[in-house]
Amino acid sequence: MKKLAPETKSQLCAEMSRLCADIIGKPEAYVMVVVADNLAMLYAGKPEPTGFLDVRSIGGLSADVNQKLSENLCALLVKTARIPARRIYLNFTNVAATHWGV
Repeated sequence: MKKLAPETKSQLCAEMSRLCADIIGKPEAYVMVVVADNLAMLYAGKPEPTGFLDVRSIGGLSADVNQKLSENLCALLVKTARIPARRIYLNFTNVAATHWGV
């Protein structure tokens, strides 16, 4: 992902957090979003703008939820970060509560 303006990064974090909470059905207090821009990334052999989203949740993920997250998060990245949808990859992982710590 190219370097984003600080206000764009803040907006992206806030919107991603809200979307994940709404779609997964969890309080936003349980959502963490990290935007790491300006990284060296290569996708499909090309260094063009790329997005990788790693979504982890203690329950709440399913085929339907993952599809909705994919559609909404990709649309947000296309609009906000100008990353082509075909260059955004998402990974979904249901994690056991015993595998999280605070």
